[in-house]
Amino acid sequence: MSREGTELHDSAPSRRAPFLSLLFCLAVLLTGAACRTAAPVVSSSPSTPDTTVEMLDDLQKRTFFWFWETANPENGLVPDRWPSRPFSSIAAVGFGLTAYPVGAERGWITREQARDRVLTTLEFFRNVPAGPEPAGRSGYKGFYYHFLDMETGARFQTTELSTIDTTLLLAGALFCQSYFDRDDPKEVRIREIAEELYRRADWTYFLTRPPLVSMSWRPEPDRLFSRADWRGLNEAAILYVLALASPTHPIDAAAWTAWADTYKWESFYGYEHLNFPPLFGHQYSHIWIDFRGVQDPYLREKGTDLFENSRRATLSQRAYAIDNPNGWRDYGENVWGLTACDGPGDGTMAIDGRERRFRGYWARGAAATGIHDDGTIAPTAAGGSIAFAPEVVIPALAEMKSRYGSHLYQRYGFLDAFNPTLTTAPPWEMSRGHVVPGVGWFDDDYLGIDQGPIVLMIENYRSGLIWDVMKKNPHVVRGLRRAGFSGGWLDAAP
Repeated sequence: MSREGTELHDSAPSRRAPFLSLLFCLAVLLTGAACRTAAPVVSSSPSTPDTTVEMLDDLQKRTFFWFWETANPENGLVPDRWPSRPFSSIAAVGFGLTAYPVGAERGWITREQARDRVLTTLEFFRNVPAGPEPAGRSGYKGFYYHFLDMETGARFQTTELSTIDTTLLLAGALFCQSYFDRDDPKEVRIREIAEELYRRADWTYFLTRPPLVSMSWRPEPDRLFSRADWRGLNEAAILYVLALASPTHPIDAAAWTAWADTYKWESFYGYEHLNFPPLFGHQYSHIWIDFRGVQDPYLREKGTDLFENSRRATLSQRAYAIDNPNGWRDYGENVWGLTACDGPGDGTMAIDGRERRFRGYWARGAAATGIHDDGTIAPTAAGGSIAFAPEVVIPALAEMKSRYGSHLYQRYGFLDAFNPTLTTAPPWEMSRGHVVPGVGWFDDDYLGIDQGPIVLMIENYRSGLIWDVMKKNPHVVRGLRRAGFSGGWLDAAP
């Protein structure tokens, strides 16, 4: 996904079972096969170790309160990062909208508190000024600028009108539409506004090279569309599902076929799957859509599904870290995870007689299609994959928390990223984070788009809440069917 106006695919890379089931998956993993549909764990299961429940409770609660406490309560805008808090990210707002009902279900806030925060947020997006003007507007054609001013909601600097970030915002709104299902007037209003916002989105406006959807648009110069379209596989699966399902501006069903035509099926560290290096591309869409047992024509031929694909991507990344071909410090079976995240900055220095190149914010990842690795690990890469591979993710979260302690794990859970290889101050001026001598570089910020997959995929792992609620949303069901998905729960959906 794009960050700070630089598009990941367009120019320079920038920017989420019961105990016996876990044992079964581990046994299968050790034999080199894949556990296909690991069931979500229920936190109250008597067979789940108390220490695991306590760790997940603490991590999920801390991460939830990042959204609850750092958002602007007057308009619902969630900061892109904190404590820096320079502007709001509309994608982070979408994660926040989804997190508030999770907090209500967990008892951290009341349903009424969640309802009121959601309504405030949706009302704000309904009423913000829109239009083609380059300044003083929040969006255009039913889409919103990637970054907004935290107070006014106006476009931040020259950031792009983003199709994927708007999609994540709308996914959060549609989740709330299906979750808040009571006759309470405020809940009725939530459902109405969510529907209105979704219907406003003119997906066809971004068909500059049909049937694929363009990544972005800017009002200057002369209404410039991105040079790149969304091609598979990456975080945009949910974008096509919602675009296909639109009641007002749907794109052609051929779009999913065109998207799937660009799938890259290859083997990486012994796991055959659709490759995409950063793990966020294997996580974001799965926050809202349960892909277990539902298949498009391509995956039907492969005898698999997107859930299993994300599991294999996760396991292959872990295998890469265990092999550690570039000799980064601390990489191993319980310290791993590459995705888009902060880094120690752009520069090169000699470490242990070896020249090392480091990056700032970068789409880190490892796959057959490319390796982008500077020794920087993001806990969200593992945490956002907990539903896919709990038997390897839970030990990784526990190890990173215990090994690095308060350098990494603080008020709102895991800080965004860390780099154990960089143990002395570099010769360049770092824009983010700090070096703890002898330990490594640690970020100072939390990022909303990395906090989201942690809190929300933990919930899907523990209860399946978000998946189950979204299965009742007619737009999601219609979009999957128009894309050619069938099987599993989808066949039984209304």
